[in-house]
Amino acid sequence: MTGYLLGIDNGSQSTKVGVFDDRGKLHGWGRKALRPNENPRPGVVEHPDDDLWDSIGAATRAALTGFAGDPAEIQAVGLCTIRFCRAMLCADGTLASPVLSWMDERLSRPYEHTDPRVRYVTTSSGYLTARLTGRFRDTAANYQGNWPIDTGSWCWAPDQEEIPARMLFELALPGTVLGTVTEEAAAHTGLRAGTPVVATANDKAVEALGCGLRGADAVLLSLGTYIAAMTTGTRDIREADGFWTNFAAVPHEYLYESHGIRRGMWTVSWLRGLLGMDEGRLNAGAAEVPPGSDGLMTVLDWLAPAGQPYRRGAFLGFDGRQGPFHLYRSVLEGIALTMRGNIEAMATGLGTGFSRLLVSGGGADSAVLTGILADVFGIPVIRQDTASAAGLGAAMCAGVGIGAFTDFAEAQRAMAAPRQEFTPDSGRHEFYRRQHEVYREITAHTDPFFQRCVELG
Repeated sequence: MTGYLLGIDNGSQSTKVGVFDDRGKLHGWGRKALRPNENPRPGVVEHPDDDLWDSIGAATRAALTGFAGDPAEIQAVGLCTIRFCRAMLCADGTLASPVLSWMDERLSRPYEHTDPRVRYVTTSSGYLTARLTGRFRDTAANYQGNWPIDTGSWCWAPDQEEIPARMLFELALPGTVLGTVTEEAAAHTGLRAGTPVVATANDKAVEALGCGLRGADAVLLSLGTYIAAMTTGTRDIREADGFWTNFAAVPHEYLYESHGIRRGMWTVSWLRGLLGMDEGRLNAGAAEVPPGSDGLMTVLDWLAPAGQPYRRGAFLGFDGRQGPFHLYRSVLEGIALTMRGNIEAMATGLGTGFSRLLVSGGGADSAVLTGILADVFGIPVIRQDTASAAGLGAAMCAGVGIGAFTDFAEAQRAMAAPRQEFTPDSGRHEFYRRQHEVYREITAHTDPFFQRCVELG
């Protein structure tokens, strides 16, 4: 390929855009933070105004500013967005109302048609594709939840009555060209008009692709605002214990996702702000704290699971020895111990085991956390060297879409970024094995307490 691929990663807190060559090297980078969500009443969580589209324009222009080449050298764009959002559009593709965040309680119910201005109902990726290309096409792999889709065929369910067919976008598989950048979108983003825009998938699936996740022996731990683990396969497994099934970024493959931590790395950021220390100082201090944080353990339900709304976060085990670095290390250990239990449950449900743990997301930048993960799991932990795994995965999809790669496996082999490996220490692993036996029983004791607290008001 003589040219570059642009990957757009519209995440929960920001939009990140990268310009990559066909070896996965980053040549331009831009980021635009999203504005705070609007919460006009309980249960309603919306993206303000046209913030998603505005952030894509700003982040893409920033990436192109740092790109030494010409925008005309960008051969294709891969667009990846936040999953579980809902966008209601007018006939011209503009918003009839603000995009519903994945946290909005209305997404737990099927769409109800109450606004006559609404002509189309789609995902955030469908909306942004329409803004980029003027076409009402979207990836099939971003429709999970209350959408009338047949997950076996990746098509709209036949004879469905939830949403009239005329209000739904045409579906395409990942790696399919959805359209080309319009003149209006080119003015907004700085991209060349006519640049192909290629379908990707939901953000977690695209992140997994960008991390090189392949094979039943590997599991990916995504250390973001929401922490979850993922692996891939070809079976559309429904109603499983210990995990749920989503679309993968490879057509007709599936992403199996473990239970997670709803405010995972957010809790780390919260504690950092509370302590008034930067991340470097906290990591350096936490590295000096012994495994087990001198008996301090953390329950990480700063945002309770949907099915257990009474749960709360907690620090347990103070005896006067602990200081701020113990608090910090205990949160990191809580992440590792919680996700060990969740990954073991997923492995049991799939009837498999994992010999490699890949990590991605902002938390993967912490050598202390990745070292703890290696010791807790007792297997090598592999960290991807990329600012945005989802952006890289989106660029891989773009490359497949224009024929730069014959398939997704070739794209992964060519573009997966260099990796750093952390190996476990046998002594620390044995300690954490014994600690996990205790840790996995904590909520059995704290749940009744927090239930009573909720009853007290």
